[in-house]
Amino acid sequence: MPARTTDVLDSAPQAVSPETSRSTLFSQRTQTLLGVQVVGSGSYVPDNVVTNDDLAEQIGADSAWIQKRSGILERRHAVEGQATSDLACEAARRAFKSSGVDPSEVDLLVVGTFTPDFQCPSAACLVQDKLGLDVPAFDVSAACSGFLYALVTAAQYVATGNSQMALVIGADTNSRIVDPAEKKTFPLFGDGAGAVLLASGDDHQGLLCYQMGADGSGGPLLDRPAGGSLRPLDVASLEAGEQFLQMDGRNVFKWAVRVVADTIELVLAKSGLTVEDVALFVLHQANERILNHAVETLGIPPEKVYNNLHRYGNTSGASVPLALDEALQEGRLKRGDVACLCGFGAGLTWGTGLFRW
Repeated sequence: MPARTTDVLDSAPQAVSPETSRSTLFSQRTQTLLGVQVVGSGSYVPDNVVTNDDLAEQIGADSAWIQKRSGILERRHAVEGQATSDLACEAARRAFKSSGVDPSEVDLLVVGTFTPDFQCPSAACLVQDKLGLDVPAFDVSAACSGFLYALVTAAQYVATGNSQMALVIGADTNSRIVDPAEKKTFPLFGDGAGAVLLASGDDHQGLLCYQMGADGSGGPLLDRPAGGSLRPLDVASLEAGEQFLQMDGRNVFKWAVRVVADTIELVLAKSGLTVEDVALFVLHQANERILNHAVETLGIPPEKVYNNLHRYGNTSGASVPLALDEALQEGRLKRGDVACLCGFGAGLTWGTGLFRW
């Protein structure tokens, strides 16, 4: 086990020092981006269901302990030969089907992922080719905040009239970058993808208020030490398992429970809205106790918080759009409703927005 990896499941909300509770660069800046609407959504998870009992048999993980400490019962793992671009393409196809939008109408593609098929080309370029799109295409790498970063980026193009129909995807294949030998970390993650189609909307639609933030000083809390330009993969790093995700779980947990509450509280205050004005909270599905902490701290009725963590685990960039698509399929949002979308993760990064449907 890498020396720096600690167990996120053993952590609990508690009084902590500022440097571990949240970014020291937590800006009070927020922005507004209106005239944008979601006209379609889709999501996809691999068919391969991996339960806690499966992991108990395969790697010796404690099934009951995983459920108790994270709330996760099962997750999906990509099968051999299936990669992030494949998951993203299927989510996009479902978004086209749900909306009736023809792929030829799309003029921009942004993919939020930190697990692309290759370092080069981007996952977005692979998706563009597989779907036969005539678009500029690029990745946004912000880990579990990737979809929010991608959404805001694409919305700028739509709001300014430089895109008529943007396809935004969050997709990650985490099972390929987490060490299966990490019995208390590997079970947390799953694979999946979610997509939305953005088009121009009424003046009151779109992001009423949003905040994006980053603090690279927290980068070492969640990283993959080898495989980049600083430390290319070699025999020694492979033997040490440094190509896998490494996490200071306790401090990530302490930071996350604070930053989620702080960023949601900020966008609500800046927009003049309250918890009662929000129809649905769609938060990054990282850990049930992080979700519960946000609910308790902000006084959010539990029924307003969408939760599919138990079925998929932490799907990183796919987490928010996957939950959003399922919520839309269930009729949890209607025109005029306000949804709070929040992603947070490695970087350290976070992104939160109040989106009026």
